[in-house]
Amino acid sequence: MSSEPIERRVSYLGDRLRASRCSCCHKEYFEVRDYCSVCGRKSYGKMDSFDLFYDKGILELCTFIDEPTNKFSKLNSFVHGIVSFHGGKIRVPARITDQLTCNGEKIDLTSLEGREVVPRFRRRYSVNKSDVIPTISLAFTLADEYYPHQEYKVTQPVKDYELPGIVGYSAYTSRFRIKSGSLERAVPFIDEDAVTAAVEAGKLALIHSGLDSAWIGKVYVGSESNPYAVKPIASKVAQVLKLGEEDGDVQSVDAIDTEFACKAGTSMFKDACALVSYPRSNVKYAIVIGSDNSQAAPRGCPGGELDMFVGYGSAAYIFGKKDVIAEVEDWYSCTSDTPDFWRRDGEPYPMHGGRFTGDPAYFKHVRKSASKLMERLNLKPSDINYFVPHQPNANFPVRIAKELGFKEEQYSPSLMINKFGNTYSGASLIGLAAILDIAKPDERILVASYGSGAGSDAYVIRTTSQLLDKRLRQKINVKFLAENPFVEYVDYTTYRHLKTGM
Repeated sequence: MSSEPIERRVSYLGDRLRASRCSCCHKEYFEVRDYCSVCGRKSYGKMDSFDLFYDKGILELCTFIDEPTNKFSKLNSFVHGIVSFHGGKIRVPARITDQLTCNGEKIDLTSLEGREVVPRFRRRYSVNKSDVIPTISLAFTLADEYYPHQEYKVTQPVKDYELPGIVGYSAYTSRFRIKSGSLERAVPFIDEDAVTAAVEAGKLALIHSGLDSAWIGKVYVGSESNPYAVKPIASKVAQVLKLGEEDGDVQSVDAIDTEFACKAGTSMFKDACALVSYPRSNVKYAIVIGSDNSQAAPRGCPGGELDMFVGYGSAAYIFGKKDVIAEVEDWYSCTSDTPDFWRRDGEPYPMHGGRFTGDPAYFKHVRKSASKLMERLNLKPSDINYFVPHQPNANFPVRIAKELGFKEEQYSPSLMINKFGNTYSGASLIGLAAILDIAKPDERILVASYGSGAGSDAYVIRTTSQLLDKRLRQKINVKFLAENPFVEYVDYTTYRHLKTGM
């Protein structure tokens, strides 16, 4: 059984890859320490702390682990090596993740050595279900493949906006897919889950926004696939991303999980807008993340019909009133007790109400929120450039879009269900990200999410001229994730193996 105090100390150092530098001789250490082994006594009080979380390194050498010990046995086999940073001043042990080695094929190690790699936040190894899940950023992916390195450059916001809105966003999903006909679904690697996806999405959103992570005052993480029944995702996100001012080993930020099926993230958009607009609030920026490793029973089991659509992914949005790329003009929400989809406590997989999930569930609530909001703002479908519905399958979003009067060119660019599957809390958020990736300034976007149980949040968002400026900072956008040449397809057996996780 793992020790919670030990795991906390390891994660505090390893999740962020914390390091130290002597200001006298400039020797660097992969650890937090208060003196230099070279300079000795004169270095006390002169050690500078930094981290490698946003850096890229070089894979100097590596080897193949054919027979992992029991904690790593779920990996089957993996590549392990040494990664150096800052021209070799720091060298760390490294597991090269996102490499499928379970099919018995050997990897040409010489093709990996000397290449640039990027830290990834992942699960460290397997533990019992009663243990704390160990995490670390000593897992690396190749920087010239699916996850390129992106520089995190902080810039001072300069322009104030009357309305609150989005100042940065991102989408994240795995490079692995399973394909069934024309439908593709994202599959997490075995060391990924909803927590790791939330961190990666938040990291990319900070890079896109250009904000200092210390300026974030509120964290919302919406999910229905938290690997813990009791323990928030948001606290891990806050610590790893250093959200809020750092005070010792705690972050001065309010962080909370939300849960309302697939609208657990969009539901917090309005809360984030209200918080950053409140004159007496000290919160200037709030981050909202929707993250899920969508679950379904295997084919042939009760509830296994969902297995055709479930995916994996996350999206993050930062809200504020400075350097806004898309203002939130208004919103409308509706709710009813409509049990179309549920998972009882202690059950591993959800169930659903068959045709009941369409009407009176999905269609009724999305129809209500979208039409009421357009009515309130005196808008017609022709006044809106893009419509983003929730995407539980390939048919529902197309049907509701047509019913509301939208044309194909208004709704089809947001439909990512055929590329990533139903990412639950991330679904409508990834659809919105796909639109923001291509939208022009002064265009209106109507987002209508849906959460089983049931409810819908509709928002009208209007883009600004700063959308184009910040777009230049993005290497990873939704199209990049969907059409990347390094996407790897897996069979059903491998898919189920990866879905169960470490």
